[in-house]
Formats: sequence, structure tokens, C-alpha cells
Amino acid sequence: MDDRKKILLTGRLPDEIMAQLEAACDMEANRDDRPMSGDDLLRKVADREGILSMITDRIDAEVMDRAPGLKIVSNLAVGFNNIDVAAATRRGIIVTNTPGVTTEPTADLTFGLLLAVSRRIVEGDRLTRGGGFQYWAPMLFLGRSVAGKTLGIVGLGAIGRAVARRARGFGMRLLYYQRQRLDEALEKELGAEYADFGRLLRESDFVSLHVPLTEETRYLIRAEQLGQMKPSAVLINASRGPVVHEKELVEALRKGIIGGAGLDVYENEPALTPGLADLPNVVLTPHVGSGTIEDRTLMARMAVDNLLAGLRGETPRCVVNADVLARRRT
Repeated sequence: MDDRKKILLTGRLPDEIMAQLEAACDMEANRDDRPMSGDDLLRKVADREGILSMITDRIDAEVMDRAPGLKIVSNLAVGFNNIDVAAATRRGIIVTNTPGVTTEPTADLTFGLLLAVSRRIVEGDRLTRGGGFQYWAPMLFLGRSVAGKTLGIVGLGAIGRAVARRARGFGMRLLYYQRQRLDEALEKELGAEYADFGRLLRESDFVSLHVPLTEETRYLIRAEQLGQMKPSAVLINASRGPVVHEKELVEALRKGIIGGAGLDVYENEPALTPGLADLPNVVLTPHVGSGTIEDRTLMARMAVDNLLAGLRGETPRCVVNADVLARRRT
């Protein structure tokens, strides 16, 4: 009799990691490079003891109640706003995530977006491929310099700090804002100056968002905040889409209230607000902040390790709802 733990894998992982899971568990898996539908998730979770979920899956109370034997949800992401953590905690279900490994690649992408918008790299590529590069002229197709400009970082956590380190290589002046100010030694190490939110918006040539999605950060950037930025300023968002009110951003870009934007995440992902894709001063990428071969492999291994530890009754490395573990010990 097969007494291996029953798991549901909702998205395709590297082949060697899927083989590891298949050898260790009775695995039901989505083997396609597309999200599992909500109906499939509800149908296939019924007898599962563990779920290895993607950020695109909505793991709510209905899903959990379809799987009365569910012990752990291992999320392949740093964020976990796709999971009803409170509902999981009430049911004694462990929730885990994969923090840390996404820091450097997301910082790389952030700076890539910043450079692409300011130097009009995507526009230039499109023009050149289309035969539009006919001659050089001193005032033709000008962008804006990055070196020596002011970068405002909203949220100086691990990713924000990695962005700050990259910015120092460009000789940028660094402002940052978050609820709790860093200690003076760390500010000095990063070369970052604390500023209130309004001052950061007013003085920055680039504003880069690195905050989690919470009730406080939802629509952190709206028309009011965009109106405080310089007309030449560029907004970068590689955090969570609903941090920015996308419709109001489109209007600000159309009217020249700010100079441009680089987005890797979207308010109603994967749908784009009408008009966003038509704007020439925007660079759009498909939520690939952690999208490197190295990083996605590390994330997958961490998610698998979390899942298997939870199924064995051990403490996973990255537990989101530690209250469940405390309750089990009492």
C-alpha cells in the first residue's frame, strides 16, 4: 500500500525537482506553464495533505475546506497575499513562503526598468528593428541621464537595500521612506537619507516601490502622489500591482504629470488597464522580478523543503503563521 503523503503541485517546476517530489509523495500536478484554474484546484485538492502553490492561486477557506486533511500550504513566492492566512491558522494549517532568494534578481530587474525607461531602450529597439534608424543627429531620440540623479526608494527592506547598493554605483543621491527609520549606521552604510513621503516624491527623479501589499499600501500611489512628483520623474514598481492605482497612473502619464514608468506587476494582473500598453513612455515586463533560472530553481527547492518538512511533522524553514506551531506544542 502506498502510504506516501498526498500533495497537489499547482504549477510546473524544473524537471529534477518535480521528479524529487514524485519520488517522495503521491503527487497530483499541473504540468503546464499556465495557472491552474480555480475549478481544477477545488476538484484536485480534495484528498491532499499538502499544497505547493503559486502566487497566482487563490488559496482561501473554500479550498481548505475541500481538503480536511490539509496540513501545509507551501507558497512559491515571497508574498502570500494569495493565501487566506487567518483561515489557515484557524484550521491549524501551516503556511510557508520563500523569502530571501528573490532579492538580487528583483533588484537587477528594478534597475533594468529604470535604465530602460530613462534611456528609452525599448522604444529605440522598436524603432531600429522597424527601419526607423536612418541617421545620427545630436538632438534625435534623447533620453535622460541616470548617473548623479536622485532615487527615492519606498520600502528599504532587503530588495530596497539591494537597489540602493546598485544605485551607489551610478553615483545617485538616495532618499528612502518607510514607517520605521533605519539606524544611523545602516543609513550611512547605504548612503541613504531618510525623508518623509511627500519630500521623497517631490525631490526624486526616480521613485522605486518595494513594499508588501497590505491594507496600508494598497493604492499607496494615486493621482495625489503622482501630482507631487517632478514632470520628468519615473515611477518603478516591481513590488505588487495594487500598490499603484493603475487608471490614475495612465492618466498621469498621458497628461505629462510624470515622465514615465517601468512596471513588472499590475493591479489586475495579468490584465492591463486600458491605455497602459499604448503609452510610449512605459516599459512593461510580465512579472519576472525573480525570473532567472538560478532564482526560480532556488525558490522551488525552498518551497519543496518547506512542504516536505511540514508533512513530516517538522518545523519548516520559512513559516508565515508561527501561531500554528505554538498551538501544536501546547
